[in-house]
Amino acid sequence: MPRIRAAARLLRLFLVLALGLAMASVIALGERLGLSASIEQRQRWTRMFMGRLVAALPFEVQVRGELPQQPMLWVCNHVSWTDIPLLGMLTPLSFLSKAEVRHWPLAGWLAEKAGTLFIRRGGGDAQRLREQISEQLGEQRPLLIFPEGTTTDGRSLRTFHGRLLAGAIDQNTPVQPVAIQYLRAGQTDPIAPFIGEDDLVSHLMRLFAQDRGQVLIHLLPPIGSAGKERAVLAFEAQQAVHLALFGAENVEVAPRRQARAA
Repeated sequence: MPRIRAAARLLRLFLVLALGLAMASVIALGERLGLSASIEQRQRWTRMFMGRLVAALPFEVQVRGELPQQPMLWVCNHVSWTDIPLLGMLTPLSFLSKAEVRHWPLAGWLAEKAGTLFIRRGGGDAQRLREQISEQLGEQRPLLIFPEGTTTDGRSLRTFHGRLLAGAIDQNTPVQPVAIQYLRAGQTDPIAPFIGEDDLVSHLMRLFAQDRGQVLIHLLPPIGSAGKERAVLAFEAQQAVHLALFGAENVEVAPRRQARAA
């Protein structure tokens, strides 16, 4: 039964990917004819694609909170590659992603066309990254980043890197904290996390062989960035996400030294 269920879900996923391929082909053809779509249009198409992708994933999704009514810098904890379609289906967004994603079949191409900013881990180009984020926000385009810099198993939260929030301060753009939780039978989902040396195919097979899990997306109150140091802004966002995920236990009262130096 699990194998049949996984096969049926994979078939649905392939149909969604075929839709994405068709969309990519239309965009590519338009570019060759000199009819390039605007970034806003591409973001809308990407949002539609991600909505279809989420529908093909074995999750029941619940969104708590209100979508922001103005462009913001979205910051979220990072558990899995599925975070991207789950959040991208909510509103037209661009993303900050690791450079490897650019080379993913289809998904990387669509991400680039939707305005994704790619960052090389350990690339040492902090100033260029700050300028890219600032430019994106200055053009009133909402951008989502994962300020932990890596995925976790959902049971903990890493330090938010303040350097990634500097662009919000440059543009006086509010920060939209988001907390994402994967649950199974009321407990932290051990299957959804995509960490370590895991590969995409193995992860998909594990997900699709199981019953549907639950995803809670918490859209938390925005945080103003005006006049704040980046470490303080990162700490406030981190604490807001921590509180939504784990309650008031172990909440710190001051930024960590790592955050201040970020």
